[in-house]
Parts: sequence; C-alpha cells; structure tokens
Amino acid sequence: MARDADTIQAEIERARDALAVTVDELTTRANPKRIVEQGKQTLRAKLDEPRIRYALIGAGALVGILIIRRLFR
Repeated sequence: MARDADTIQAEIERARDALAVTVDELTTRANPKRIVEQGKQTLRAKLDEPRIRYALIGAGALVGILIIRRLFR
C-alpha cells in the first residue's frame, strides 16, 4: 500500500520532534554542572547519616591521636 507524500512528511516531522525532545533531555541529563550538584547532594545526604558521621569523627580522632603520639615519641 503506497503512502502519499503528505503522510510521509507528517511522519518525518513527528519523528524529528520526538528526536529533538530526546536530545534536549539527554543534554539536560549530561550537563556537568548538574551532575556535580547531584553528586554534592548525594554526598551531603550520606554524611548527614549519624552512623557515617560518627564513624568519620571516630576515624579522624584516631588519626589525630596517632599523629600526636608519633610527634611526641
């Protein structure tokens, strides 16, 4: 069954519009500033968890004590 030129043209325009939307979405997702900001937010959320925060405080205190101990030996 043959399609007329107007139908083909309309399909091409719809496909082009869909492709443009997809490219715009990919451009937004791959934006380096957005990726960095999202990474910062994820890190802040992890560091706000008490279990992680107190573990890091403990590790920092242990490293500090070891450094002071080595300096005064």
